[in-house]
Amino acid sequence: MTAQPDHANILLIEDHRDIADMVGAYLEERGFALDYAADGVTGLHLAVVNDYDVIILDLMLPGMDGLSVCRKLRDEARRVTPLLMLTARDTQQDKIIGLDSGADDYLVKPFDIRELEARIRALVRRGRGSVASSLLSVGGLTLDTGTLEVARDSRRLTLTPIGLKLLAVLMRASPRVVSRGELEREVWGDLLPDSDTLRSHLYSLRKAIDKPFDKPLLHTVHGAGYRIVDADTE
Repeated sequence: MTAQPDHANILLIEDHRDIADMVGAYLEERGFALDYAADGVTGLHLAVVNDYDVIILDLMLPGMDGLSVCRKLRDEARRVTPLLMLTARDTQQDKIIGLDSGADDYLVKPFDIRELEARIRALVRRGRGSVASSLLSVGGLTLDTGTLEVARDSRRLTLTPIGLKLLAVLMRASPRVVSRGELEREVWGDLLPDSDTLRSHLYSLRKAIDKPFDKPLLHTVHGAGYRIVDADTE
């Protein structure tokens, strides 16, 4: 039987003791198991050596800031643990930067503790629904959704967190065309970026997965969207 979200293991990385005490007491009363770190270096270590259902990560931390922790966790440790970023910064650009670094959700301080709990539960359900690793493959391009390893013709490729999310959406949909709006919703949710952001990330993705190879797999369908397909197999 699958464990319920209120039995989840949570890592809280937060340097403000009053916020940490409040969040910890509230979650533990509801049956969550909680580990705590007051700085980025300790938090990153715990996140790498232990398995958590959700990580709650403050943006401003001593030792190593939250963006750096998030990037190292995603890019170097290759951990896919759902991550909720906490911050006092509430501009659209700050939120997009957090999501670009690999965060799955974003909550602005001061926050309602009940909203935090609801977001944690949603991330737990989402994470447990995708625990099983699946290997996506199109025309020699592969993406392991469990390890986030990407390769084409046995050559390992390095992508940004946003590039990985875009690639997963496109490969799951292949050979279907995915509209610009659908891509933006899948990656950024309600925090839609400016008009050039998606184009910039798709340019970087195309450069990584197509440029070193003879045949393009990422195609722009003008007026409709984008798709990943091996044209030789159609």
